[in-house]
Amino acid sequence: MIEAILIAGPTASGKSSAAVALAARLGGTVINADSMQVYRELDVLTARPGAADLASAPHRLYGTVPAAEAYSVGRWLTDVAAAMTQARGEGRLPILVGGTGLYFKALLEGLSPVPDIPPETREHWRAWAEALGAEDLHRELAARDPVMAERLLPSDPQRVSRALEVIDATGISLAAWQGTAGTPTLAGDAVLKLVVAPEREPLYAGIDARFDRMVEAGALDEVAALMALDLDPALPAMRAHGVREIAAHLAGTMSLEAAATKAKTETRRYAKRQMTWIRRFMADWEWVPDGGAAVAVALRALPARGSHRDG
Repeated sequence: MIEAILIAGPTASGKSSAAVALAARLGGTVINADSMQVYRELDVLTARPGAADLASAPHRLYGTVPAAEAYSVGRWLTDVAAAMTQARGEGRLPILVGGTGLYFKALLEGLSPVPDIPPETREHWRAWAEALGAEDLHRELAARDPVMAERLLPSDPQRVSRALEVIDATGISLAAWQGTAGTPTLAGDAVLKLVVAPEREPLYAGIDARFDRMVEAGALDEVAALMALDLDPALPAMRAHGVREIAAHLAGTMSLEAAATKAKTETRRYAKRQMTWIRRFMADWEWVPDGGAAVAVALRALPARGSHRDG
């Protein structure tokens, strides 16, 4: 019996539309597995489900966390377990969808004693290490993870950066990982695991077109409101794709055309990194070329509405 459907894929691949279609057909609840769509202030720029999608099926874990907080995979595991329990209590099939590979890996394997850090998080702290210098970097670690800061010397920026990567990505100190055994939230043989992986050219074209729609839908106002909160630039929400570029435009240091071009380029690079992760950790999932194919595969596995409840 399938207990849940998992749909992964790069940004703008059509996976969310597939999840909504399946939820409507199978009596499901769509549950977010994207680390940026959790943030309340990031609606347009993270392409959160719109009114029509929300009306089609229940959605959980979207826009539930303020941008001032640093959400983590550890918190998500707790939240997603509760969301799945709620869905099942309502007689609905959990359908988890998103592009954060670390979330899915933790869901199926538990939190590893040596976490795999998303490339964008690693790159962020390496850049900070170069920009801040060893002493300031160590002070940042002391503020976020005093236990690791006490163990590490400021003269070891590589290990300090690693500790910051781990606390940023997981919300758990690197010190706490030692001796920790992973406990899966879901058993792999009880879920249908799908990867939506379009060809590169249509994927990149979709990314570009979606960003243009975001601008038309109010992305500039959204970023202006976010910047007005005067948040720590190291917070995850402040690193959402498009935020820095649009903020530069609003500050008058970049034209809108240049900001859009840069944001699209960065998002395409992110999609490439997502696919690298997926190839490494999701090779045994069922791969499909688009959202429509994902729907077809899932309906073959669960052909009748309510079949997940009937066994």
